Amino acid sequence: MSAYFRPLVQHGATRPTDAVPLAGQPLWFTHVEALRRGSEPEIVAASDVPSDHLCRLSRPRADVAGLDMHVPHIMGILNATPDSFSDGGVHSSANAARAAAGEMVAHGATILDIGGESTRPGADFVPVEEEIARTRPLIEAIRSETGALISIDTRKADVAKAACDAGAGLVNDVSGFTFDPELAPFCATQGAPVCVMHMQGDPATMQYDPQYDNVLLDVYDFLESQIAMLEGLGLSRDLIVVDPGIGFGKTEDHNLTLLRNLSLFHGLGCPILLGVSRKGFIGSIGNEPRKTARAPGSIAVALAGLSQGVQIIRVHDVAETSQALRLWAAVR
Repeated sequence: MSAYFRPLVQHGATRPTDAVPLAGQPLWFTHVEALRRGSEPEIVAASDVPSDHLCRLSRPRADVAGLDMHVPHIMGILNATPDSFSDGGVHSSANAARAAAGEMVAHGATILDIGGESTRPGADFVPVEEEIARTRPLIEAIRSETGALISIDTRKADVAKAACDAGAGLVNDVSGFTFDPELAPFCATQGAPVCVMHMQGDPATMQYDPQYDNVLLDVYDFLESQIAMLEGLGLSRDLIVVDPGIGFGKTEDHNLTLLRNLSLFHGLGCPILLGVSRKGFIGSIGNEPRKTARAPGSIAVALAGLSQGVQIIRVHDVAETSQALRLWAAVR
């Protein structure tokens, strides 16, 4: 029976002689939790992990679109949509988007994620032409004024093509390249960095009683299979970021299970993106019904993710998150 290995992450300049670095970061581990379907987990020494898997856990990650993956990055969210769950309509004009982008970069965002189709629970499909009309002008406007990496948040090949032509440098697909069969080949042909996210179902139906045999291992297996598919098309693993898809076809318990065990996903050998900003479980656990007032809870979960070696955090509240990250880093 195949095993999965979750590193038990630690930090500190003084470390044991058998400490293994985590993904080339200052974090390290000496033991892992070995997980098997149908069996109880067990703690084993890192030295007992198969060498190929240990290499994936430990090897330094390559730069992604020029960004060093050995330091944390903030991805600022710019939704060019009228119906996104917490900021719909806020950035729909080029001037508003340009101002917001400049402010996010000034406060520390190194990536700006532009989306033209809401992926909130229950969201409707947006036609390709409309999604392009929403996103391309904003990318063109922002690209000329910021030095940040621009990510296009889309499931559709034609939208990605238009965005890349306008200056986007990363394709972030919430469907994990399962929605449009032309999107993965396009990215592979272009050599475009991508983010592969897990989502059960689609935005319109994903929260209708999601079910898993084992949410942690099921999500891991999906991401591993999609990485293999992209590699089969010629896209290097060094160009792939993974996202477990918190809140996308998951219950609160599913989300918490994934968050407690995020370090497992380093076994995929790719940088990890974590997107939890303002999501429903933060409101319910944090007792905050107002979506725009969930920065404290969002930051708490983001820092917990960084403690497990997550490389990119996707947020609405860039200034507040950047301040928290600086203090967190200084204390550590």
